[in-house]
Amino acid sequence: MSHGTLFDKVWELHSVGTLPSGQTQLFIGLHLIHEVTSPQAFAMLRERGLSVMFPERTVATVDHIVPTESQARPFADSLAEEMMQALERNSREHGIAFHSIGSGRQGIVHVIAPEQGLTQPGMTVACGDSHTSTHGAFGAIAFGIGTSQVRDVLACQTLALGKLEVRRIEVNGELRPGVYAKDVILHVIRKLGVKGGVGFAYEYAGSTIAAMAMEERMTLCNMSIEGGARCGYVNPDATTYEYLQGREFAPKGADWDRAVAWWDSLRSDADAHYDDVVVFDAAEIAPTVTWGITPGQGIAVDETIPTLEALPEDDRPIAAEAYRYMDLQPGQPIQGTPVDVCFIGSCTNGRISDLRQAAQVAKGRQVAAGIKAFVVPGSEQVKCQAEAEGLDQIFTAAGFEWREPGCSMCLAMNPDKLQGRQISASSSNRNFKGRQGSASGRTLLMSPAMVATAAISGQVADVRDLLSIPKGVGVMG
Repeated sequence: MSHGTLFDKVWELHSVGTLPSGQTQLFIGLHLIHEVTSPQAFAMLRERGLSVMFPERTVATVDHIVPTESQARPFADSLAEEMMQALERNSREHGIAFHSIGSGRQGIVHVIAPEQGLTQPGMTVACGDSHTSTHGAFGAIAFGIGTSQVRDVLACQTLALGKLEVRRIEVNGELRPGVYAKDVILHVIRKLGVKGGVGFAYEYAGSTIAAMAMEERMTLCNMSIEGGARCGYVNPDATTYEYLQGREFAPKGADWDRAVAWWDSLRSDADAHYDDVVVFDAAEIAPTVTWGITPGQGIAVDETIPTLEALPEDDRPIAAEAYRYMDLQPGQPIQGTPVDVCFIGSCTNGRISDLRQAAQVAKGRQVAAGIKAFVVPGSEQVKCQAEAEGLDQIFTAAGFEWREPGCSMCLAMNPDKLQGRQISASSSNRNFKGRQGSASGRTLLMSPAMVATAAISGQVADVRDLLSIPKGVGVMG
């Protein structure tokens, strides 16, 4: 087993004991809740006459079910309104901080915790949402959990978990222009598979990762779960500390200096032992698009959809299913595939840097006729900042809709849904059948810049062509 890694250190520091099952009882430092997976958990507490043990360690927001066009109450969807009221009531009853609509702090749970400085290195973080792995970008160990585990954390602030193995994923070199963090993680999942990370925590490292800004690292860690890993993380460094310093819940003054010294001590040791190491060359990564029904079915935008013969035998059944569902042919170029809807947002790519990248593409251009294109900021703070920078005006001038914060079409538990067999170019994280609200809808995952390019082109297109970026040339500086 691994030793000397950040994962090992944080795990040991938060270990309460070993259970008869052999699992570790792990203390959870930060618990994030939202309106979808918490109502049942609170109901289970009431049935047992239990209260929330450490309400100050739990933070609530609303994101999954909120409409992004009009957020006036009561919501038009009665079930959404009921879930909203349940979260309001449960937060009030148990003394839990609730960042509701209009508070200036509402947004997607994995966007608001980092931007407020709630997520910090060395923490254990849990949330009833699979993309909790996002918080690992800060050097935290973050787990998505189920409703019964939400109950457990509320009741006793611990989880019963089996310790994971640790795989170090190194990406070295400079990314080519037009290639973003989203392309990196889609490339990693393509190569290692959607089940490749089962039983692992992923440690992202190498010169490419070290050069990434925090929001890029969050995109990377966010989709660890799509590769089968339970969590993913990046060791904290100067980039982490620069992002955190001055944020609302970050340490201040002398506490800051002590915190940084402690955070530095948690970094994986130079001689740490890993259970596995995989190395990627950044120069080999291109703008990537998924063509199938799993995030692992991705190709470079200038490649063709693989034939069955070109795939490992174990991957052929799901590929054959994907051809049928997506109505795409093996050997067909992915570039030129027509799209109907273009969605920029989600906990993967709804931050300010994502919107800036998409706005660079949209500026001075027009969404193609017949294309529904919309932008959903990841939080109220992101929306406010984007509007201060004039990004909303760039988008609306180009023909995009500018929306209110929420999860939106990532999983479509709100009015934002595909209709029938529509094809979506999406900056979200999952392309499963029916994921975006239609049982027959189809999703192509890509970076926000590539989604904006698809909106302008009316089809899958190469952002490098639209921005006149020479291909195969490294980033300078």
